[in-house]
Amino acid sequence: MSSKKYELVNAETGKKSVLEARSGSLGPDCISVASLTRDHGVFTFDPGFMATAACESKITYIDGDAGVLLYRGYPIEQIATKSTFLETAYLLINGELPTPGQLEQFDHSIRYHTMINETLLRFFNGFHYDAHPMAMVSAVVSSMAAFYHDSMDNDNPRHREIFAHRILAKIPTVSAAAYKHMLGQPFVYPRNDMDYCANMLHMFFAVPAEDYVVDPIAAQALELLLILHADHEQNASTSTVRLAGSTGTNPYAAICVSALWGPAHGGANEAVLEMLEDIGTVDNIQKFLGRVKDKDGNTRLMGFGHRVYKNFDPRAKIIREMCHKLLARLGQTDNPLFELALRLEEIALKDEYFIARKLYPNVDFYSGVIYSALGVPRSMFTVMFAIARTAGWVAHWLEMNGDPAMKIGRPRQLYTGPKQRDYVEVDKRA
Repeated sequence: MSSKKYELVNAETGKKSVLEARSGSLGPDCISVASLTRDHGVFTFDPGFMATAACESKITYIDGDAGVLLYRGYPIEQIATKSTFLETAYLLINGELPTPGQLEQFDHSIRYHTMINETLLRFFNGFHYDAHPMAMVSAVVSSMAAFYHDSMDNDNPRHREIFAHRILAKIPTVSAAAYKHMLGQPFVYPRNDMDYCANMLHMFFAVPAEDYVVDPIAAQALELLLILHADHEQNASTSTVRLAGSTGTNPYAAICVSALWGPAHGGANEAVLEMLEDIGTVDNIQKFLGRVKDKDGNTRLMGFGHRVYKNFDPRAKIIREMCHKLLARLGQTDNPLFELALRLEEIALKDEYFIARKLYPNVDFYSGVIYSALGVPRSMFTVMFAIARTAGWVAHWLEMNGDPAMKIGRPRQLYTGPKQRDYVEVDKRA
């Protein structure tokens, strides 16, 4: 705990308050403002929570200026090159890397709980043929509370563990079922002899008419994407999980898949591909960038810049290399979208306009290219993101529920509406 203190003086009354600062293991201090309302009758005003720490967490740390991302203290560069997604999920959830025995037990628990109840599987028949997969996944995840109500006591550590393993195991199966329903193909059941990512690819792309062999490079690329997207501190969807979970609601309701569903959060990689298609060819890049720079226009450079990172997104460097590797494996080295993305990156990074604004490629700039190469349609991009981020959501939900100081979330507001006024009968209104 820091010994720093800050003195606040009311300019009108001269009343003083001393605010204590709390120090974390990394990052800036946080000033405790809990006494402001009591001492001065005021709230803090911070739209978008840009400068507000709403919780204390030990899970993920981001230094946006330095381009640093740590999972439980481990650099993302090390995790991405040495770990697996399930090991990463274990780390996020439990705080430490597992021993061989712990990892084997965790893998077994996930692997043998991937099937979903047949009644739950039939839910998909109630969705329209062209329903968006995120709508289906969100609905089915929420409905899981109707099937597992015997193990949803948030105060029971064992029940919390069961939920964590169950949702991690079943979210790929639910997502694959949504994809198959969208295509009008029969559902493909999970297989216990396959690892997490190979099983996902099999459920997504296998059909009864022929054998499907999982490409190990494709599984490796998917594993990398899941690791890179597993957690990202207090982003919009994770904060939503914490806010919803603070009410004590069942965990399936707290895992707010829909909070990820939006172009400003989980849909950014889809927007990148749409932008590249809009540019068309390398010859059109300068013209496009001119539109981006036009302050009177509304053209945005998608996949560049980040709400947190003011330097190169460390995940983008890793994913760029995988793009090369996967496309080479699939014989798509002349992939026009990837070539266009590389050239756009090269030109933008040399342009003073973007350099001055610290606009560097982020993870979304290349992830869409990889998903496309794997055969995943754009409507499924955010679903794939949700599968990965479930690990982070679960870790934060568990951390919050294990915190004895947890309180129900209750943000305040700056009210700017009408002052109190009297009701006017309808026949007397002008």
